[in-house]
Amino acid sequence: MPQRETRPSIKDPELYERLRDEGNSKEKSARIANAAAASGRSEVGARGGRSGSYEDWTVADLRARAAELDVRGRSTMTKAQLVDALRSR
Repeated sequence: MPQRETRPSIKDPELYERLRDEGNSKEKSARIANAAAASGRSEVGARGGRSGSYEDWTVADLRARAAELDVRGRSTMTKAQLVDALRSR
């Protein structure tokens, strides 16, 4: 018998669609929408902004973070490309 593909459910579909319309990735939109549904939209917004700017990081630090997030092609990326890749995650 074929296995059914399981898909994670989106807990706040309205927010998910709005984030997708803004150009966010499916993964990022789902993370934000599900976090907002679990703890409230205002609390999710208040949690953001704790990390320093990626522009202040060294290339080695950016590559290490990219490795944690399994960004492909990170070893050949410039600093600007690494920053863009990490921001899109």
